[in-house]
Amino acid sequence: MTISYEGQVVVVTGAGGGLGRTYAIDIARRGGMVVVNDLGGATDGSEGNEQKSYADAVVDEIRAAGGIAVANYDSVASEAGGKAIIQCALDSFGRIDGVIANAGTMRYGDFEDLTLNDLNALLAVHVGGSWNVAQAAWPHMKAQGYGRLVFTTSSGGTLGNAALAAYGAAKGGVMGLTLNLALAGAPHGILCNAVMPNAMSRMTMEMDAAKMGNNPWSRSMWPYFDPGYTTGLVSYLASKACTTNHGIYSMLGGRLGQTFVGVCDGYAQDAPMDAETVAAHWDAINDTAAGFGVPANNADEFRIVAELRGLSA
Repeated sequence: MTISYEGQVVVVTGAGGGLGRTYAIDIARRGGMVVVNDLGGATDGSEGNEQKSYADAVVDEIRAAGGIAVANYDSVASEAGGKAIIQCALDSFGRIDGVIANAGTMRYGDFEDLTLNDLNALLAVHVGGSWNVAQAAWPHMKAQGYGRLVFTTSSGGTLGNAALAAYGAAKGGVMGLTLNLALAGAPHGILCNAVMPNAMSRMTMEMDAAKMGNNPWSRSMWPYFDPGYTTGLVSYLASKACTTNHGIYSMLGGRLGQTFVGVCDGYAQDAPMDAETVAAHWDAINDTAAGFGVPANNADEFRIVAELRGLSA
């Protein structure tokens, strides 16, 4: 199979460097028309639209290789910015087929040192940014009966890290947005998936390893932190070739695998459980080896439990 983007238009946010740059270049190499969006601010989001050269440099690189791209400098963090980014695609190329919401900022540290402003700033970019560009593209994708949304979550949101309370909360929100939009979009040909990349970028280079917990395994993973390890995954998910929906995929150390939410078979009874009953069956409640289900959506958990308990529909 050859993955082609001929005749398609894709927006990549935060494409001025790191992961986003490789996504934009690969899609353009495959014949796609790309909107390279990058505000050019600092990794904590504190600077304004002052470094347009980030997006311009990637566009120049794409054009030099014979590809088609335009630069955009609007912020994903506002509704107006999200609309302007998608309008740039429509004005430049006449359509929008895919949105890769990659733009992100980072604030981390001990929980007592983080502020509500830190949390709100990250929510605005990660959750709000994904929401804003997706919602602006939504009516156009719905009208044409086709669209691909690729969001960016993180193990900080799905698994947790002591230094990432604000960042993890925002990335956890992206996971929830992904799973809900996947269900809302499916009847209209709009598929939504998310990636959990582990790659070197301006953002990761500025992080303090001591505050992040000095992961003893990170040294062995270092050769695999090239953004190129995640590029193929995103290029597939944003393409016509992808028919998968409602998925979250982790790329780490050269290993690509689906991440999922599962629920243990646990313990059940026909009367309310008091605290003593819960304590007595705590091992069974947490026993993944005894069996677990992976609900396709929140309604599907009802089916799983009904079947476990022998209840009729």
